[in-house]
Amino acid sequence: MKVSVSTIALAELDVDVLIVPVAMEHVADGLEELVEAFGTTVERGRIDIKGDTGDVLVLYPDSGTAKRIVLVGIGEMSECSLEDLRNAAAAGAASAAKVKAETVGISVPDTDLDGDDAAQALVEGFMLGSYRFERYMTQGEETVPAQRLVIQTSDQDKQVRRGADRGRIVAEAVASARDLVNLSPDEKTPTLLSKAIEKSAKKTGYEVTVWDKALIEEEGMGGLLAVNRGSQDPPTFSVLEWKPEHARNSRPVILVGKGVVYDTGGLSLKPTKGSMDSMKSDMAGAAAVIGAMEAIAKLELPLYVIGLIPATDNRPGERAYVPGDIVKMHSGKTVEVLNTDAEGRMILADALSYAQSFYPELVMDIATLTGAAVVALGEVAAATMTNVEKGAEERLAAMVSAGQASGDLVHPLPMFDEYNEQLKSTVADLKNVGGRAAGSITAAKFLEHFVDYPWIHVDIAGPAFLETARGYRPVGGSGFGVRLIVQFLQDYAEKKR
Repeated sequence: MKVSVSTIALAELDVDVLIVPVAMEHVADGLEELVEAFGTTVERGRIDIKGDTGDVLVLYPDSGTAKRIVLVGIGEMSECSLEDLRNAAAAGAASAAKVKAETVGISVPDTDLDGDDAAQALVEGFMLGSYRFERYMTQGEETVPAQRLVIQTSDQDKQVRRGADRGRIVAEAVASARDLVNLSPDEKTPTLLSKAIEKSAKKTGYEVTVWDKALIEEEGMGGLLAVNRGSQDPPTFSVLEWKPEHARNSRPVILVGKGVVYDTGGLSLKPTKGSMDSMKSDMAGAAAVIGAMEAIAKLELPLYVIGLIPATDNRPGERAYVPGDIVKMHSGKTVEVLNTDAEGRMILADALSYAQSFYPELVMDIATLTGAAVVALGEVAAATMTNVEKGAEERLAAMVSAGQASGDLVHPLPMFDEYNEQLKSTVADLKNVGGRAAGSITAAKFLEHFVDYPWIHVDIAGPAFLETARGYRPVGGSGFGVRLIVQFLQDYAEKKR
């Protein structure tokens, strides 16, 4: 989709659909500017809209050049948030899709928000709300998305243009992540996922190295190899790198994404309905890292960033690892396996251990790790945790702030040492599960045993794959985590100026 910015007056914007976010105050004042631009149609129609968040009204103007006007409510102007703008733009996108609009305009409303942030939010909301995954549809009418989006503003400042461009790049990256999650499992074996990463790297400008099984064995990644034992497809380990000449950090920030391309639970087999049937999404953490790396490269973020993606499926094959196995991990620690469905932490632990070789200044892992996170936070937010050492409060505060700004909400959970008691084994250094209580926390505490650097953990099991659409997030892969990571790293880079 081509995105541009225009300072042409609303009445002169020649588009199939013009989306106009309106606040409650504007409706109360009579929408005078719109009446002047588009005639009495607006004045007659405004009785059907109050300006509340979620209000949508389609009008056919009797003046001006736009063929249709879509008024979308954003609530009270003083309380309007970036998320309100995203949802308003997504609501407008739905109206535009119904009439198969090829060209769409969106006016930037007069709020207390910065122009570049507002423009970014509007573009994100429209593009993400327009997303459709129709790869496997052979019947029915194919959705034709808008070809051109124009952000209309009276402000000639370059900030609006910069924000609109940033919104397009980030939305495209989220769409990439959604596509990967939504792919049929037979099209994203570990090898095929690594090829998709290589294609992404070539297209967007970061570097990638893919390890085969022999290299993984040589590196001693016992957790990844154990999970892979039941599979007919070999594992891969991908190392993604963005290292610009103007990087503000000499030691990298590392992103680790869980790449379980399909999870049956192994011999601890999952039930199908409401569980295994959505497990093509168990690589949503990997997809988020891939999408984030695409955005980082396109935005030319001045940070040295490395992505690590261990990839395998988890199946009950003839040689599948079993409860009772003792696995020697990459770090040298031993793990007693008590549940083969706690496989994500096994492969992440090896990646986190390997990350130490880069002497990172910060590591973030992102994973669909525990059902307990869904129980605690539902589909609205991801759980985030960090090791309790210097800077812990600042890291969590930065994550919460990035979540609020990006729309990918996170909520902190505690990491008290007492939770380690649940991971003690009588035959190995650790158990791979800590029991039913505090499952998200004990999973994070397990991973903490494999880090010796500042570290952030994000459990996206709830919001990564949706059964019901939520605003601009569709059914299926949501791309959750891409915007969170990008926003966090943008803020991180700003602090290094």
